[in-house]
Amino acid sequence: MHKFLLALLAGTLVGCLDSEERVIEEKNQGLVYCAEANPVSFNPQVTTTGSTIDIIANQLYDRLISIDPVTAEFQSELATDWKVSKDGKSVTFTLRKDVPFHTTAYFTPSRTFNADDVIFTFSRLFDVYNPYHFVGDASYPYFQSVGVDQLIRKIVRVSDHQVRFELFNAESSFLANMATDFAVVLSAEYAMKRKAAEQEEFFDQYPVGTGPYIYREYRRDNLVRFYRNPDYWKHDVALEQLVYDITPNGTARIAKLLTKECDLAAHPSSAQLSILAQREDINIEKETNLNVGYWAFNTERPPFDDIRVRKALAHAIDTDKIMQAVYYGNGTRAESMLPPTSWAFNAQTSMPSFDPDLAKKLLAEAGFSDGFDMNIWAMPVSRIYNPNARKMAELMQSDLRKVGVNVSIVEYEWNTFIQRIGEHRHDSVLLGWAADTPDPDNFFSPLLSCSATFSGKNPANWCNPKFDLLLAQALDTTDLNMRKKYYADVQSLIMDELPLLPIAHGLRFQASSADVDGIELGPFGAISLANARKK
Repeated sequence: MHKFLLALLAGTLVGCLDSEERVIEEKNQGLVYCAEANPVSFNPQVTTTGSTIDIIANQLYDRLISIDPVTAEFQSELATDWKVSKDGKSVTFTLRKDVPFHTTAYFTPSRTFNADDVIFTFSRLFDVYNPYHFVGDASYPYFQSVGVDQLIRKIVRVSDHQVRFELFNAESSFLANMATDFAVVLSAEYAMKRKAAEQEEFFDQYPVGTGPYIYREYRRDNLVRFYRNPDYWKHDVALEQLVYDITPNGTARIAKLLTKECDLAAHPSSAQLSILAQREDINIEKETNLNVGYWAFNTERPPFDDIRVRKALAHAIDTDKIMQAVYYGNGTRAESMLPPTSWAFNAQTSMPSFDPDLAKKLLAEAGFSDGFDMNIWAMPVSRIYNPNARKMAELMQSDLRKVGVNVSIVEYEWNTFIQRIGEHRHDSVLLGWAADTPDPDNFFSPLLSCSATFSGKNPANWCNPKFDLLLAQALDTTDLNMRKKYYADVQSLIMDELPLLPIAHGLRFQASSADVDGIELGPFGAISLANARKK
């Protein structure tokens, strides 16, 4: 196996980048990151695609607050302080002073960050009078799926450096959602400049933030280039430039790492890890990450609207075989939608077991004694929660054939794949979710709520009022024991209705040259290269 993989790596080596593309080799002059997909946008507000968030969120932008990866407590970023009212219906943020926005080839700021930027950024989500609300079809998938756009009543400018969010009701996850990679702060001045030039559509594609790197260029299917922000408010940035080499093929990414064309490679497969671990010039970083890989059924499309069919399909697949052949021991078999490290985790005794005879019986009861035809859409990229969706789909295809179900495997380029899943063109799909906060709601509302269905981000196309009520009850209280009870009911309801089948929780791996330091992988959220450097 190892010899075969080495031969495959050697066979896919890509020639040297031409002189224009190659990063100068002096230490800390630059770093090349082999990324798995093109960015969908350069504004985290308008996408939930993890490959895009990895590239843009922590590199170009800052948030008001963040979550400490060790203590899970909130910590200051662009906000130095925050106070929640006694009734929980208002939150006042005190803002950091003298934080400059990026100066780029297309924008030169005339002032530093202030309250107007916060108001513009977050009013865009809900205020129809914000000139950017309808830009991009008024789609803000993360915030709409968790209901933040319906939660904020108004944002009050208390002073240049203080804002107050007034909410329709208290919600225990509000601060957690404000600490996600989606809650970055944008420049109101830059937005108004684009509006004056009638170029609103360029705002989300040519970014201006306050983060450690400044956007320079993007060439689809080729590269994204950032330069060091010389005025970064938090600390000096070591790297002069940061280049993302767009390389969808996982083997090609590792080949480029081995030939020093890339300094970092995203999501090496389990099969590649044992080879990379033998090399002294390569470091492997591993992080336990809050995530879940799942198989979702389009519950609005027959026959997947029948719970008996969904359960039959779940009983037909051998999850143990998937764990061995896809995760290679680098994942945990799912016992719930939540990973075991979540404080609300509740192991589900009703997880479907591998039982082909029961699968056939359920199919017969549903009127499909002779089976039927269906498709499984498989992600074309490797992610934390599913390192090889194609392989997983092939194993499922084999198992389902034995109970009379004929499966076609569907693949598209990643961004096209995500778009068409949002349009619910699939029968079923292999996808997953990596949490942005330790709050359990981050697993449920963005994936399975009715709001997520309406925003096209619910891959099961499943809207259950009882499910939404349980989520609302969990968010309406700060009593941890009550929240655990509600989330236990939520997890049980998912297994009773089976809009999706949780399969596994993966480990996050990052491969890098041994001379690279300062890569920040956390238990939740996207990768940060703000402190990256060459030793």
